[in-house]
Amino acid sequence: MNLRALSYFIAVVERGSISGAAKECFIAQPSISAAISQLEAQLDTQLFHRHGKGVSPTESALRLYPLAQKLLNESQAIQSLFKQPEPQTPFRLGLIRSLGVHRMSALLKDFTQTCPDMELTLVEANEEAEARIITTSDLTTKEDFYPIWHDDYLLAIPSSFSLSLQSHIRLQDLDQQAFIHRVPCEALSSLQQLMDLEGIQVQVRARIQTIEYAVGLVAAGLGIALIPALPAILEQRNITYRPIQDIELKRTVGLALARDKELNEQQVQLQQVCKQIRNKKTP
Repeated sequence: MNLRALSYFIAVVERGSISGAAKECFIAQPSISAAISQLEAQLDTQLFHRHGKGVSPTESALRLYPLAQKLLNESQAIQSLFKQPEPQTPFRLGLIRSLGVHRMSALLKDFTQTCPDMELTLVEANEEAEARIITTSDLTTKEDFYPIWHDDYLLAIPSSFSLSLQSHIRLQDLDQQAFIHRVPCEALSSLQQLMDLEGIQVQVRARIQTIEYAVGLVAAGLGIALIPALPAILEQRNITYRPIQDIELKRTVGLALARDKELNEQQVQLQQVCKQIRNKKTP
């Protein structure tokens, strides 16, 4: 079975369109379509339903998808087994703690695949690094910023709380509520200022740093948390998500690179990866 055709198949499943897969694989759309047709003929089954907005996988495609991923991973493992080690280029990347595990994994996977001879070290966003994935509030005057994600903030409320039954949440509704305090979080700082002005106090039940821990504590019924509306987070069960009425809390996450300095190969590749991630969200 053709491994390249399987890689095109995986791209079509993940992007939901032939055109999206072609952009990701840097190849013309007819080549993607031909590879899919060959797979369908070889397997004697239809892999995709075609419709106006793109394609959707058939049941056969959903069965093939994990097997194709496994086969490609094993192929890469075999190649790396016999590949002569190359000199590694060190690269330090700063990451904010609130990026989210799913986003971080996808970003680092694409980045390391484009720079196989890189020795990557992840550091805190405020440490010295060749590049940083940060929010606009962390940006310095000596950096250029390339936006990737724009996030709204929502209240994550345990489904066991009576507040979860309300369709609209006002700032006053938070008074004396059990709360998960997550820092650093610029939106929470803004919310805290508004609550201080209104004399609203919450009962802090835990102080943590990562989004995933905050959501886990909410799911356990410990308290309410203010979190960015990341798609992977919103799939969590036992949690109700609500915006705060009449208050707009947002953030922009992106790539920060030093200004007025020539970019090295790794920085150029990271910039391209971030651009592709941003474009994937554009219809």
